[in-house]
Amino acid sequence: MLKKSALILCVAGGVFSSRVHAQQLLTLKQAIQTALTNYGTIRAKEAYVNASKASVRQSVNDYLPDFNLSAQQDYGTVNGLNGPAYGYRGLNTAASGPALTHQNWNAAFGALYLANVSWDFFSFGKAREKIRVAQSVLTRDESDLVQERFQHEVKVAGAYLNLLAAQRLLRSWQNNLERATSLREVVVQRALNGLIAGVDSSQANAELSSARIALTKARDAEQEQSNILARLMGVPAQPFSLDTVFITRIPSSAYDSVAIQEHPILKYYQSRITLSNQQAKYYRTSSLPTFSVFGLVQGRGSGFDWNYGQLNQNLENYSSNYWDGVQSMRGNYLLGLGMIWNLTTPLRVKHQVSAQHFVSEALKEEYNLADQQLKAQLVLADNRMKNALDNYREAPIQVKSASDAYVQKDVLYKNGLSNIVEVTQALYIVNRSETDRDIAYTNVWQALLLKAAASGNFDLFLQEF
Repeated sequence: MLKKSALILCVAGGVFSSRVHAQQLLTLKQAIQTALTNYGTIRAKEAYVNASKASVRQSVNDYLPDFNLSAQQDYGTVNGLNGPAYGYRGLNTAASGPALTHQNWNAAFGALYLANVSWDFFSFGKAREKIRVAQSVLTRDESDLVQERFQHEVKVAGAYLNLLAAQRLLRSWQNNLERATSLREVVVQRALNGLIAGVDSSQANAELSSARIALTKARDAEQEQSNILARLMGVPAQPFSLDTVFITRIPSSAYDSVAIQEHPILKYYQSRITLSNQQAKYYRTSSLPTFSVFGLVQGRGSGFDWNYGQLNQNLENYSSNYWDGVQSMRGNYLLGLGMIWNLTTPLRVKHQVSAQHFVSEALKEEYNLADQQLKAQLVLADNRMKNALDNYREAPIQVKSASDAYVQKDVLYKNGLSNIVEVTQALYIVNRSETDRDIAYTNVWQALLLKAAASGNFDLFLQEF
């Protein structure tokens, strides 16, 4: 039910590795702007907003009077017959002629010209409520666009940080490969000179092969993250060179306290409630009468003379000439005031309004659930930031200690005072400490992004760049 807000949890996704390619630097702001311009879902919702704007203008114009012009020219007979008839679904003709004692096939032209104006000038707020419904739809679609843009900004920023971490991890694995290569060269040279056992070179080869495999896996994961970022940006898949300046510092807003204020997701849910309530008001007005004013001007022509068929005589007083039949011979005007009220409509509308109220209640429950989850995510973001900062402070200590230990073991091994197992163990600890450092640095920014996503204030994150 909370599909939209649940996407916020994706910002702290897994960390992967990659290779940095020499190309133009892509900043986070550039990535976000490109994504907002190109991404298909956002472009689609922008089109929905434009459609809703057009619907508002159309609902306003619906209140204008109807002004109709009509003209028709016919050719046919005018035999009449006494008796009742009902034009069921319009299946009838309007032949105004005498009721003769017998059928005849005299035919002439006839014409009808009509100008009509009618205006439902008062309907107890029905037109006004219809306009308000259209405006509420527009507000909902605009809120939907805003929250979609917000969530996409969060997703792009998360993908950017994941790819950046992947590239830093790749560098660590490349350093690990270089250390394993250097160690193997030393081991092989000493084994060839008979200074150590040959089995040491086999273990060094195994470590080198393991480092190569790990680097390949890291590169594969980096390419996957690069592909994700490209999809979110709406551009072809390609390698990216990212901005790394900010990653080794603590964001200035890491310690700031934030709260949920005007969250785009909550505003979207609130707009749905407002729309539902407005629809209920509109349904209620449809059970009330409508008052109309109308007027018309009419001209009519006929090829049959005024005394045609009177007392079954003068049947020759008609003309089949076209012009005699289509020119206007008689005119009329009419002004009127009308009211229409379907007395059974309130019985139907009552249940329709009741159903819409239940829809509003359901939407309120969804709003409350979204609010609860966002508050819980905000607490989670604060805890994650605290833990990330603790790891951020510990990471350099771990890297320095592991590097010193590796240098010590490497020197001892070269002087025959240590064995290959101790050296490879130190090598593993160095690599682990470097990857922990890269992850710790990135997790601080991931935590800040999660805080921005939960609070609905993306500027909290973006202002750091």
